Amino acid sequence: MTIHVVRPGESVDSIAAQYGVPPYRLAVDNEVPASGALAVGQTLVVRFPRKVYAVEAGDTLFSIAARYGTTIRQLWRNNWELRGQDFLAVGATLVISYFDQKIGSGIFNGYAYPYINNELLAAELPFVSTLAPFTYGITASGGLLPLDDEAMLLAAKARGTKPVMHLSTLTEAGQFDTGRASLVLTDFAAQERLLAEVLQTVLRLGYTGVDVDFEYLPGSLAEAYAGFLGRLRGLLAAQGLFLWAALAPKTSRMQRGLLYEGHDYAAVAAAVDGVLLMTYEWGYIAGPPMAVAPLPNVRAVLDYAVTEIPAGKIFLGVPNYGYDWTLPFVKGVSRAQSISNQRAIELAIQYDIAIQYDQTAQAPFFHYTAADGAVHEVWFEDARSLEAKLRLIAEYSFQGAGFWNLMRPFSQTWITLDSLYSIL
Repeated sequence: MTIHVVRPGESVDSIAAQYGVPPYRLAVDNEVPASGALAVGQTLVVRFPRKVYAVEAGDTLFSIAARYGTTIRQLWRNNWELRGQDFLAVGATLVISYFDQKIGSGIFNGYAYPYINNELLAAELPFVSTLAPFTYGITASGGLLPLDDEAMLLAAKARGTKPVMHLSTLTEAGQFDTGRASLVLTDFAAQERLLAEVLQTVLRLGYTGVDVDFEYLPGSLAEAYAGFLGRLRGLLAAQGLFLWAALAPKTSRMQRGLLYEGHDYAAVAAAVDGVLLMTYEWGYIAGPPMAVAPLPNVRAVLDYAVTEIPAGKIFLGVPNYGYDWTLPFVKGVSRAQSISNQRAIELAIQYDIAIQYDQTAQAPFFHYTAADGAVHEVWFEDARSLEAKLRLIAEYSFQGAGFWNLMRPFSQTWITLDSLYSIL
């Protein structure tokens, strides 16, 4: 894999010729529009096929995978244009393998809401080991708030992706609720009921594990939270299932703030099989314009985390989105718009703006002036910023990564991941 940064005057054809790859595949892999329009400064992921195959009448993905000793999931990963579907056109060229030098292997989890576009989900599922539908919440009485996850589970099963139940303190109104967490962590009867309902749901729907995300816990609940996780892990382990938990991005044990104090890194890690570090949202909807996950900030969290948690239990949180701020930013008033990385590139093309790259944050950004005269600032992720983050997994010997989230299209996320790692 090579990451090419578009220069003035370049086209898909000229870039493809430079690397000796088919223009069609370069365009498809990077979702270049039919017009061929590119933004100066945008990234294109260039992959180099080792072995290709021309589809013949009667071929299926199963027969081709068997012929070459690979898997259908890998064929989907090698050929983004298939988008996780089984249709093959006679004469089409499939990539069987690439000249990639993998730097490691890992488990990669993706989060998605039940209303995700079905075609987008199908395309992304081959690139994630596990899928966590977001989210089962907690009722006012401490019971399990249900989720319409049937279609997602069927899609995951069809593409060999293992489902993981996601449990949070989200209410019917869609907000994380400290009170509901406190209820199940301090009321033994309520906790017993919740644990029983979780286990029943996991077994009934065929989930392979549970991912718990209790946010905004006061420090007074830290010990009870770790105890709750330990009890849940025991119930799941007896069924051959695993337990993960999400952790706020702390840089010290004594970090203050409601987001951090209830998450005792060492205690939570001892109670579960894996932890997701939520290493994103430095740039956020209500905050000033900046990178969503600046690399120095991410590293600061990781450097602290490995002093409290075995590296082999850690999943790196990776953002798959960006933000568009209208300037000037006014604290307490301004609200950024969450956008896909693909939409960010479309905006740069639309307004003929060159994308810049912050070498310290390791993130792309640009400014544009909208039709109404308002100046906007956009920060997002591209192949460069994603590669910088993904390489941290091998550097720190982590178990893998969790992508927040699968809702927004961006093929470069998945092509970059597959180029670097064997997806378990």
